[in-house]
Amino acid sequence: MTSTLLEIAYKALDDKKAEDIVVLNMEGVSLIADQFIISHANSERQVQAIAREVADKASEAGHIVKRIEGMDIARWVLVDLGDVVVHVFHRDERDYYNLEKLWGDAPLLDMAERNE
Repeated sequence: MTSTLLEIAYKALDDKKAEDIVVLNMEGVSLIADQFIISHANSERQVQAIAREVADKASEAGHIVKRIEGMDIARWVLVDLGDVVVHVFHRDERDYYNLEKLWGDAPLLDMAERNE
């Protein structure tokens, strides 16, 4: 079975112990991407490791990593994979920016259901 870009990114986050992973279906809500994945970690080093893992796994599967922003400060790292945009926050920043509320009209995707 070939994994989709969304599944590859989600698994990379999960494998690196990202916390509270949320997937928003942005189709029809935003032109930026089809899905946003939002998660957090407890330290800058872990934020960087998680973002790097997402980029590496996507590249290994043949997907293009368009850009990575925020790695130097590692309080909010954005990994732009095109149709999927991954946000890895430091725990403190996630509550402050609250993307889930900002994009509250975007439905949540249940990744557990997709993998059954």
